[in-house]
Formats: sequence, C-alpha cells, structure tokens
Amino acid sequence: MDRVMRPRPYPYFIMISRTEHTTIIAGPCAVESYGQMDTVCQTLHRLGITHLRGGCFKPRTSCNTFRGLGSEGLRIMSEMRRKYSLTVITEVRDTKHLDEVAETADIIQIGAKSMFDNDLLLACGELKKTVVLKRNFAATVKELVSAAEFISSRGNDDIILCERGIRSFENNTRFTLDLCGVSWLKENTQFPIIVDPSHAMGLAYGIPDLARASVAMGIDGLMIEIHPEPSKALSDARQQLDMRQFEALYTSLLPIAKAIGKTII
Repeated sequence: MDRVMRPRPYPYFIMISRTEHTTIIAGPCAVESYGQMDTVCQTLHRLGITHLRGGCFKPRTSCNTFRGLGSEGLRIMSEMRRKYSLTVITEVRDTKHLDEVAETADIIQIGAKSMFDNDLLLACGELKKTVVLKRNFAATVKELVSAAEFISSRGNDDIILCERGIRSFENNTRFTLDLCGVSWLKENTQFPIIVDPSHAMGLAYGIPDLARASVAMGIDGLMIEIHPEPSKALSDARQQLDMRQFEALYTSLLPIAKAIGKTII
C-alpha cells in the first residue's frame, strides 16, 4: 500500500503531528453543565493541558440515553475556550449540524459511528479545520485510511486518525484496543495518530494501563474521558476518570514519554 501523504498541520493544531510531543486531550463524554465543565477545565489548566474534548451532539445506540445539550453545549464549550485559552474538540453527528459545530470547534471530531458517512466526510473535507477521524469498531485500518481519503479528496489534509477499540469475540470489556493496528498506521501512513483508551476499555480501572501502553508506543496524542463525579455522569459513566485519577494518570505518563524521547503536553 502506498504511504499516505503527510498532512499539513493547521496552525492551531500544529502540536499534534509527527513530532517529539504527545498531546493530551481530555474532557467528559458529554457536556452537561457550566459547572461540570468549569471543574474539568480548572484541572486541565493546572496541569498545563490545552486540549478540551466534550460531546454536544451525541450519537447514541439507544434513543433513551442522553443525547447531549446541542447548541447550549457548544455555547459552554466556547466559554471554556475563552476563559482557559483551550483548544476545543467536539463531535459532529451529521451534516445538518456541521456549520454550527464548525463555528465553535477548533477541531472537528467524526465519531466511530459516522466513519462511513461519505457525505459528512466530504463536507468536512471542504472546511479549513483539523478533523479527528475515529475508527469504526467494525472497520479495518485500511478502511479507516480510505475514510480519511474522502476528507482529503476535497482538499483538507489536516486529519488525525484515532484508534478507539474494535469489536471482537471478547465481551468483558467494551471493545478491544487494537495497538497492532496503531503500529500498522504508524508504519504505513504519515497522519498523526491518537488513541482513545476510554472507549476501548469502557471501564475506568483499565484506562491508565492502556494509556501508558499507548504512550510507550510513541503515539501523537491521547484522548481521555474525565468527569468531576463519574457516577453521576449522564453518559458513559463507567469509563470516565475523576479528577484525582486523571491527575495520577497524567503524572505516570511523564517518565514513560521521557524514556522514548517524547514530551507530554
């Protein structure tokens, strides 16, 4: 397979590229309130983390689960960016929300369930925004790269690939984190690669080990779900770390990154 052309990093996201850095992206599964987000951002600010994630339009498996605050969530994210000088990453669910999301988001996330949405991929390709493309849980790594090519075909090469776990015969964890696939992507593409162990494991206790293993591989970024009170979270409660757990994880990543010649930012 031909190597994918190296993306041209967009200015506000230039830190997540094939460099000596590993960028931490953290925040809750879903934006629930101003107070929740302010508590999260205080922790990020204290640790020097500059990338905030949070879902506003949530694609869900069940219609009976929390689907996000929508426009109100975007307003809260915008306020957090202003208050704490953060880079905001949030998901676009479909093309009808794209313009609204693009007005707030510095980086647009295409979630795993939307990886095969050709219209959404092409529409994001027409934006001057960095796009985080998550691997569908039933997709091969080559299919992930093919989805990225839909975006780049419209002129936007500022794409980050995200491994977030695939469905396998194992059912004691939410998914299976495919670090073999990450290694393949590192060898066969030039896109920056980030890992989301929160969605892969689905259980908070296993996320630190997966995060440390991912950093040891020399990935370009790590996406972690955190919440002030995970037990009260309106979505994905079991897989979110609280602030104390997240800070302990962050501290443990520093010597691992240093050992392979990288810096955590």
